[in-house]
Amino acid sequence: MIFLGTDTKLLPQDSLACCPMQWIFWLIAIITSVGAGYWVYRADSKRAVPYPWATSLLRSLVVFFTLLLLLVPTIIITKNVIEKPIVLLLQDNSRSVGNALGNDSAAYRKSMEELTARLASQYKVVQWGFGNTVQTDSTFIYRQQATDISAALARAQEFYGIQNLGAVILASDGRFNQGLNPLYQQLALHSPVYTVAIGDSTRQKDIRIARAYANKSVTINSSFEIRADLVAELCRGYNSAISVKEGDEPISNVPLAINTDKYDRSVSFTLKATKAGLHHYTISVPDAGGEKNLTNNRRDIFVEVLDEKKSILIVSAAPHPDVNAIKDALSGLESYKVTIATIENMPASLAPYNVIIAHGLPSLRNRIAPQLIAAHKPTWFILSSQTDLAALNTMEAMTHTTFTPSGNRDVQGLYNPSFNIFLLPQNIQSVTDKMPPLLTNTGNIASAPGAGNLFYQKAWDGDKLPLWTMQQGSVPTAILAGEGIWRWRLYEFKNFNGHTVVDECIRQTVAYLSANSKERPFTVSLPRYVWSDQEPIYMSAYLLNANNEQVNTPDAQLTITDSAGRKQNFSFERNGGAYNLNIGIWAGGTYTFSAHTAYNGKEYTAAGSFVVESMPLELIESGADYPLLYGISQKYNGGFVTSKNVSVLYDSITHNERVKPLIQTSTETVPLVDRKWYFFIILLLAVGEWLLRKYWLAQ
Repeated sequence: MIFLGTDTKLLPQDSLACCPMQWIFWLIAIITSVGAGYWVYRADSKRAVPYPWATSLLRSLVVFFTLLLLLVPTIIITKNVIEKPIVLLLQDNSRSVGNALGNDSAAYRKSMEELTARLASQYKVVQWGFGNTVQTDSTFIYRQQATDISAALARAQEFYGIQNLGAVILASDGRFNQGLNPLYQQLALHSPVYTVAIGDSTRQKDIRIARAYANKSVTINSSFEIRADLVAELCRGYNSAISVKEGDEPISNVPLAINTDKYDRSVSFTLKATKAGLHHYTISVPDAGGEKNLTNNRRDIFVEVLDEKKSILIVSAAPHPDVNAIKDALSGLESYKVTIATIENMPASLAPYNVIIAHGLPSLRNRIAPQLIAAHKPTWFILSSQTDLAALNTMEAMTHTTFTPSGNRDVQGLYNPSFNIFLLPQNIQSVTDKMPPLLTNTGNIASAPGAGNLFYQKAWDGDKLPLWTMQQGSVPTAILAGEGIWRWRLYEFKNFNGHTVVDECIRQTVAYLSANSKERPFTVSLPRYVWSDQEPIYMSAYLLNANNEQVNTPDAQLTITDSAGRKQNFSFERNGGAYNLNIGIWAGGTYTFSAHTAYNGKEYTAAGSFVVESMPLELIESGADYPLLYGISQKYNGGFVTSKNVSVLYDSITHNERVKPLIQTSTETVPLVDRKWYFFIILLLAVGEWLLRKYWLAQ
């Protein structure tokens, strides 16, 4: 590949090339053909042929082409294709951009179309729209319900990574609500990115609950935490309280005093799970006075309180301090009954247990993999030096993970701040940074997509191999790829006078497995309990037979009731061994549902609730984030303009030395023997000489 400057002359499109040895054969063919032609010329001159040079030339060409066929059977053709640079327009198609443009939407579109038309004379211009997904059409229709800038840039890098991507024009208001922060995104994007800022960057008075967190399920009589991230702009002097309610009943509140123009804080509520069932909590903050956007002042969150006493079996290949550490972490929780056993006195049946914790198993001496698979129970595998990784790899259908063995080595745990399967104490990062290494005998660990990694193995080369991971499936599993968790509890007590963080990691891992164990014969589940009024709602239902296997032989019905008491009936559709249902898009409000089915003469029911919000993600924040867009342009060596000045991008791009045409060179080896026209030329030349000679000598 050769980059061309503005004054570079383009090479011919096709050319012949020869290797050094072939030049010798070409020289032999030329000398021999010239010699043959000279010999014919002298002979025909003596015979008084009218034009001896003609027969001499034909003879030379016949000899030349014939020798080439023998001495140079193949020729190399070099092709040069000039590839124009690609200029990719990434147009933010989210609702917030449409709101920001308002009446200027038509003028902005006209300016952008004029710019792309001018660029199309020199470059290949491609237009994509993006929001929560990337679109290759409908570029200026602002209907997307979310914004993911990082995904759009990643898609550009993946799609045009090996092509001549000259420049990217990113037109957006800079407000993203999905994906990574593009300023901290690691991309191999070597093309300049020019950002076009849409909307007003003037800060507006606003207080909002950015996000709310809670564990999806907790056990009865336990304390649990609900956390909310609060962000405020221009609310200096605000003095009120953020509160949490269940229905209309206030439960807790936290005083809130804001003394700065830009404010953010994480607020935590500790609640007591006193009643089993699905609980709907509402977190709200009062109006700051003068706010234009009040839809982001509340959040809904659901927590399921379980009243089932779970039986936990901890079975180990040999006595180990980790076993007692896990037992101590689970002690005091009324919802768990913990049984400890070694492989020698392991219970004959695993059916009575809800969760199995296998420490060092399967091992070389005790191959219990078939027994664990047959039990079909949520399992936490804790790998030790006794674990037989080959036997564990035979359980991939259950663990969804493969392991590469290595020698015993120490690995440091690296907390994953993006882990979101369950909620952990806020100081987990500072605590776990002081933890000693765990001992592992694994090399590479390959998890299935969608695994939740609580900890990674800290590596100097930057690789992130799972250390403590959760894997959802028909039977959920957890994996801790190292032994020595007992040391973590000792070190936390030494440095922080307690075991809170390590114990909570253990408890939440067990709670994750026990909450996902399908002990109830008939259940209905939703991917989440809070939905937008712009997206369809999906439900799944599961019916278990006496062998704990999923069946969907009988029909299953669903009834949904809104807050006014109106009901709608649906029938589940069968999918594999389960039931699925898409109930479509619903208006904002709180809904309850009940499902029922009959199997083997018994009636089974399941109930729950969900909330539909009339607050799209795009309306949580307002205004444009100019600093973010400017930062992206600086990160990728581009430029920053506002939407009213998009025309200046033409000069910026055309004068950028990095946005240049590219010559793609390819070579093709052509065997002459495969070209019939080549033999036809030789035959035509030979016949032509013969006919001329016959004609002239016959006169």
